[in-house]
This record gives sequence, structure tokens and C-alpha cells, in this order.
Amino acid sequence: MAFTFKRGIHPNEQKQCTENVPIHTLLPAAGSELVFPLLQHIGAPCKPLVEKGQKVLLGEKIGDSEAFLCAPVHSSVSGIVKDICPHLTVGATVDSVIIENDGEFTEHESIKERSGFQELSKEQVLGIIREAGIVGLGGAGFPTHVKLSPPPDKKIDTVIVNGCECEPYLTTDNRVMIEESQRIVIGLQIILKLIESGTGIIAVESNKPQAIDALKKSCAGIPNIEVAIVKTKYPQGCEKQLVNAITKREVPSGGLPIDVGCIVNNVDTVIAIHRAVLRGRPLMRKVVTLTGGAIKNPGNYKARIGTKLNDLVEQAGGFKTNPAKIVAGGPMMGVAVFDTDIPVIKTTEGVLFLTAEEAYIPPERNCIRCGSCVERCPSGLIPTELNADILKEDSEAFVRHNGLDCIECGSCSYICPAKRRLSQAIRTIRRVELKKRQNKGKA
Repeated sequence: MAFTFKRGIHPNEQKQCTENVPIHTLLPAAGSELVFPLLQHIGAPCKPLVEKGQKVLLGEKIGDSEAFLCAPVHSSVSGIVKDICPHLTVGATVDSVIIENDGEFTEHESIKERSGFQELSKEQVLGIIREAGIVGLGGAGFPTHVKLSPPPDKKIDTVIVNGCECEPYLTTDNRVMIEESQRIVIGLQIILKLIESGTGIIAVESNKPQAIDALKKSCAGIPNIEVAIVKTKYPQGCEKQLVNAITKREVPSGGLPIDVGCIVNNVDTVIAIHRAVLRGRPLMRKVVTLTGGAIKNPGNYKARIGTKLNDLVEQAGGFKTNPAKIVAGGPMMGVAVFDTDIPVIKTTEGVLFLTAEEAYIPPERNCIRCGSCVERCPSGLIPTELNADILKEDSEAFVRHNGLDCIECGSCSYICPAKRRLSQAIRTIRRVELKKRQNKGKA
């Protein structure tokens, strides 16, 4: 029987257009401008390490900070720094380094391959991961070296590699598991070097049989790594739900997986660790699903970080019709964007180019008190109660009713027959309250 968690939903997967399409590499054209935001992660923004007019090489570090909760940024091309200025990215305008690609892809001297990792100390491995700028590539963007450095009082016994990819439309994790399963297993072995007596579990939803077969073959004979098949259900890939499904442990309110002895990393994050430790390559590329009824060639594309979305679309064949809506990410947790003049960043999982029919959302109506949102909320919350708190502008009641435990998965809005904008309202107030707490902590 497949592992699973309580509640959740089963949205239409919409993966058929790209799930069997192999990853295709797209390189930015000579003369194109790439945009490297200095904040592509949770934590402190980087400061630029380069100047306008400076020549930079592929893999060269162009932004960093002394803050622990930070991940440096590297150039994914060789070329000239054209400017350092604010630039639009998903949901924000961020100080960015603009580099004109010379088309030569000349590598920086820091890129050096290693024959193995066993001789490296834990501190050296963590240092390599940090210097490579690796963050959670499943969308969260939490610096990986921080996640792999739990406090001494947090005893970790389970490392879960998240290959669920439960968000509709997106298929990049599925393809990397099929095409790069060996790197995932080796990357997990590198992580387990940091976790004494830890067990590695690669969690894959049951709707990905090719990925399951590839991973089982790659980890055959390795005693401390196994593949766990989890039920196809949304949001199976969220950390707390996945930890519960695999271990039956409950992450406490306001807590993290480390509080119950677990660490969770996305499959592509683990591949990035393999590339950094063994190939000496910092995080410079992202596998992105481009799909939807408006794009000519839906598929999975390996793109250089910094590539503008409009350039990527052009290389992928362009549009067959003007999209009615563009969503960065999946339809459940993604963000609508109004411009394709934004770069691919470390947390870009996919981009949906939807036709008017695909993008249609029925008008919002009055709540009919059916309780569907309560029955399906994976966090065990009462979305109608939280929405009432928001309408009354009672933020204290929102917090008291555990609104901060919302994982913003969108299940409540999806399942609501009245199409109430529950998730959107909760997301807005939740982020305001989290920002208040963050500012209070700094005071």
C-alpha cells in the first residue's frame, strides 16, 4: 500500500503534454542579456561582487553576503556586466546583475572536478554546498547548507528526497528522476555523509512508474537508501505532509521537519549537490516545464539561470496563440505574472501559458457552509473560520485559529463549490503576520 497523509485533494494532473518529453537543453544566444537577481532564496540578499563593465566567467561568483541564511549567486555565462540595477522578477523587483552573454561560455578557474567525496570532511562538504549557492529547488528556496546544519539538539535519523511533484502540469522532477537517477542516489549518499546513522528515503508518487523503476535500479544494493512509493494526492509533496506520510510523525504547529528527526530535499536539489561536490559546478541551471495551451512546444527545458523568460519561450518555438494568463509555477501555488521580461531563477519550476479557456475561474459566490474545505485541508485548519477572521480584520483571531500553519497549497479554494478565494485571502494576511514577527525579532 502506498504511503499517504490525511485529507488532501485530487486535482486533474494535466501532465500528459510533457511527462514523456525528455529534457532539452537551451543555451542563451550570444549577445543576449541575462538577469541575475541578488535575492533568489529565503534569507538575506546578496551584495554584488562585480562592477559595471567587468568581464565575468561562467561559474564566477557575482553576489554574496556574510549572513548565514544566504546563498551566493553565480554567473551562468561568460560576458560583460552591463548594469547593476533593480529588475522585475516573480512577485518583486530585486537588485540584479545584468550580464551580456559573449556566447563563449568560458569557465571560471574555480570549476574543478573531484574523483570522489569520501575523503572530504563534513565541514568541507557543507562549505562546497554553501559556495555553490544551492537552495531548495522545489520552490521554497531555503539555503541548503543551512538545512543540512541542524542544531546539535536536533537528532536527524531520516533524510527524505522529495520526488512527489504533485502540482498539476509540472513534470521536471519526474524527468530528472528518469534521466538522472544515478546522480540523485549519489547526491543522497553525499547528504548521508553529513547525517550519522541516517537513512535515505526517496519518495515518489505512484503515478511515476518510470521514475520508480529507474531509482530502484540505481539504489539497488545500497543498504541505507530505499525508494518509497507514496499515494498520488495533492499536496503530497509539501514537507510536513510528506514527513507524516513516510514516518507517521507529526511536525508540531510552527515547527519544522527537523523537530521530528527529518530533513527533506527536492530531487533536483540533490542533483545540484552531486554537481557541486563532484563536478565543482555551482548552481547555474534549472530544469523548467513550459506548458499550457498557448505555447507551441510544451516540454521540459534545461535553462541557464538568468535567462529571460521571453528568450526561453522564443527558443522553445514561441506561442501558437497569445496566452490569456501566465503563471510562474503550478496552478495551485504559482504566481500570475504580467510580463515575460523576467529571468529564470533558482526557484523557477515551470511556467504555464494558459488559453482563456484554461485560465477561466468561475465568479465567487456566497459560502454554502458545505464544509468541503475543512474536510480536505491537509493542515487540519478551518478555512471558513480563517476567512471570517480576515473579513472582520481580526488578525489576532487569525493567529489564534492557527492561520500561520497554512501551507498555502490552495486546496480549499480548489474544492470550494462556491469558488471562494479562501487561499488567496489567507495567504495575504498570513504573510503580513509573518513579516510582523520577523520585524519584531529584528527589533
